[in-house]
Amino acid sequence: MGLFERYLSVWVGLCIIAGVLLGNLVPGLFELIARLEYAHVNLVVAVFIWIMIYPMMVQIDFTAIKDVGQKPKGLILTLVVNWLIKPFTMAALGWLFFRVIFVDWVDPQSATEYIAGMILLGVAPCTAMVFVWSQMTEGDPNYTLVQVSVNDIIMVFAFAPLAAFLLGVSDIQVPWETLFLSVVLYVVLPLAAGAFTRHRLEANQGERGLDEFVHKLKPWSVVGLLATVVLLFGFQAETIIGQPQTIVLIAIPLLLQTYGIFVIAYAAAKALKLPHNIAAPACMIATSNFFELAVAVAISLFGLHSGAALATVVGVLVEVPVMLSLVAIANRTRHWFA
Repeated sequence: MGLFERYLSVWVGLCIIAGVLLGNLVPGLFELIARLEYAHVNLVVAVFIWIMIYPMMVQIDFTAIKDVGQKPKGLILTLVVNWLIKPFTMAALGWLFFRVIFVDWVDPQSATEYIAGMILLGVAPCTAMVFVWSQMTEGDPNYTLVQVSVNDIIMVFAFAPLAAFLLGVSDIQVPWETLFLSVVLYVVLPLAAGAFTRHRLEANQGERGLDEFVHKLKPWSVVGLLATVVLLFGFQAETIIGQPQTIVLIAIPLLLQTYGIFVIAYAAAKALKLPHNIAAPACMIATSNFFELAVAVAISLFGLHSGAALATVVGVLVEVPVMLSLVAIANRTRHWFA
C-alpha cells in the first residue's frame, strides 16, 4: 500500500474536520456548489467521483472472465455473500438500529436517510481496494481479478433493481430514472472508459505502459475521494456541529455488519475447505464495499445535504481500519486452511 492508501482513514478524518470548518466559515461557497446540478446530479461532485472511479476501472481486465470456471467454489461463495446475504443484513441492521435501538436519538426523517445510505453501501461490492487486501493476504492474484470482473458485470445489472427493492421494503421512495442514471453515470460509463483505456494501452505500450499509467492515476483517485469528503461534510457542517454523535451512531451498525459478514464468509470458506490464497481474498471481496459508488448514488437520489450521503461517507471512514484488522486476522489464521 502506498502512503495515501495506508493512511486513508487519517486523510479522511482530516478532510472531515476541514469540511466542517469550511462549511461553517464559508457556507455561501457550498450553497453555490450545491446549485450546480443537472437532473439531480451535482456536477462538481460528479467530476470528483469520476476522478475516484476511473483509475480503479482501468485496473480491471475483463478478459479474465474466460477463467471463471476455475476454482468455482470461492467464486460462488463470494457471489452468494455479496448478492444474497450482505445487502439484506445491511438493510436489517439499518432498520434495527435506526428504527428500534436509536429511535429516541434520531428523528424519523434522518433515520430513514441513514438506512438508505447503509443499504446503498450494502449493495455495492468492492472493486479496486480488493486488489490491495488480496495482496496483503497473499491471495491468488488471478482469482482476485476474475472475481472483481464478474462482480462488476453483475453490478451493472443487479445494483439498481436490488437497491430499489431494499429501499422500497424500507418505505423509502426511489425515483427509478435517477437510480438508473446513477448506474449509467457511475458504473457503466467508467467501466467502459476503463476497459477502452486498458485495451489501447496494452495494444500500444504493453503491460509496462499500463502499469505506469495506473501508478500515475492512483493519487488522483484518492484526491477525488478526499475532495468529495470535504464537500459532503461542508454541506453537513451545521448538522454535525449540532449533533456530533451522529457519526458514532452510523458507525456502530456499519462495524457490526463488516465484522459479521467476514465471520460468515470465513466460516463458509473453512467449511468448503478452500485453500487460504482463495479463501482470504474471497472473504475480503465479500466484506468490503464500493463506497465510491454508494456515495455518488446517495447524492443523486437524496441530495448533498442528506443523511444518506453522510452515512456513505462514514462508511469510507470506518472501512480502511476495519479491513486492515481483517487482513491481520486472515494472516494469523492461515494455518486453519489447507
